Amino acid sequence: MGSGFSLFHNSLSSCYGDRDLLQPGLGDLPESCVALILQNLDPVEICRFSKLNKAFHGASWADFVWESKLPPDYRLILEKILGGFPENLRKRDIFTFLSRVNSFDEGNKKAWVDKRTGGLCLCISAKGLSITGIDDRRYWSHIPTDDSRFSSVAYVQQIWWFQVDGEIDFPFPAGTYSVYFRLQLGKPGKRFGWRVCDTEQVHGWNIKPVRFQLSTEDGQHSSSQCMLTEAGNWSHYHAGDFVVGKSKNSSTKIKFSMTQIDCTHTKGGLCVDSVVVYPSSCKDRLTQI
Repeated sequence: MGSGFSLFHNSLSSCYGDRDLLQPGLGDLPESCVALILQNLDPVEICRFSKLNKAFHGASWADFVWESKLPPDYRLILEKILGGFPENLRKRDIFTFLSRVNSFDEGNKKAWVDKRTGGLCLCISAKGLSITGIDDRRYWSHIPTDDSRFSSVAYVQQIWWFQVDGEIDFPFPAGTYSVYFRLQLGKPGKRFGWRVCDTEQVHGWNIKPVRFQLSTEDGQHSSSQCMLTEAGNWSHYHAGDFVVGKSKNSSTKIKFSMTQIDCTHTKGGLCVDSVVVYPSSCKDRLTQI
């Protein structure tokens, strides 16, 4: 009998490798149980664990696992970006699409979902903003640069009245969001293949502060002001925060502005790249934009 059991054990080992069949492993877990485990992980961890074995790979495609990672109003977000909702997509495919940087509004806006938190992020290019005097080449110009997600920035050489306005109407999920202007004192360029920043024309920003304002259609408002002093580097200047309530199932309209309209002096040498709307909990990742 002992020799028979030995032959039986050896034949199974040849089929399943050297793993001890009397000790269960991760591969023995039912796929439905694995899916319940994955549901408690963040998207990056789910994709990592999906490579363990077939059970984890199969469970990583379960719709209910990804339903909890998607923004509640992901349908509205997709319709805003694509102009419609694609049918027959699995929830993992939808999350994969939303976690990429997606352009819309003729390429002037980009939106994506943070892979870790599922929070919605939005970026509006300088061409998607209303800039006073932008068509007057004596003052403003669009400069191509690799420093921007949009491949170009608005550069003001010299001006008396500086005003940049913008607005966005978007189905933001519930949460607290921060709005930033991405700016640089200095003109970006390249020299011998290296990125450089020419600060020769920077002037006037250390005399009077710049005013940032933010308002929403439901009455939220914030205002702040500061001097622009850091030349040669891209910086995010905080315009304000707004809150989207859990009961809101439609678009949220926000307006924002940046002004320096003291006409007693000129100012110039400033690049306006974009306005960024970011979940307040993710603002530590702003430097990646």
